[in-house]
Amino acid sequence: MSIFLTAMGIITLAELGDKTQLLTLLLVTRFSKPFIILFAIILSTLFNHSLAASVGDIIGTWLTHEHMQRVIDIGFIVTGFWLLLPDKNDSYIKGNNAFLTSFILFFVAEMGDKTQLATLLLEAQHNNLTLVVIGSTVGMVLANAPMLWFGHHLKRYIGNSFIRYLASGIFITTGIISLISII
Repeated sequence: MSIFLTAMGIITLAELGDKTQLLTLLLVTRFSKPFIILFAIILSTLFNHSLAASVGDIIGTWLTHEHMQRVIDIGFIVTGFWLLLPDKNDSYIKGNNAFLTSFILFFVAEMGDKTQLATLLLEAQHNNLTLVVIGSTVGMVLANAPMLWFGHHLKRYIGNSFIRYLASGIFITTGIISLISII
């Protein structure tokens, strides 16, 4: 259960203020079909993060536990700094099929994204593909589903920059504390 909760929490935090939240808002504005878009997000994330976790599983078998822990800690620090980079506005959405367009755009937006990297690192650390992928998918849903219904209201009260800086600080601090503890 702790693997699931860790993956869920880390991915939720990493996703706050991310481009996929804006993409989710744009998709619901374009198609007005929140449940279809949510279903596409869930399936796209399951597929994308399963791929990332599979790579993390392979990497985890190549390195010793100590080396893997250092890679993970550095990965979290890098992810924290990556969070400081603002995402680009993907405001042009093509397609007429809400599910297919949402699935493809969400999958492509996640390729090489910080949450995909975090999923890879979590799997390399915990070696439990099922719990990591389910936890990371739930984290993505927790961060993106509110954008389907309340996105236009949330922007007024909570700035993306604040959330991005908070998540960045948590990633960097976690990585540094863990690195110091193994030295």
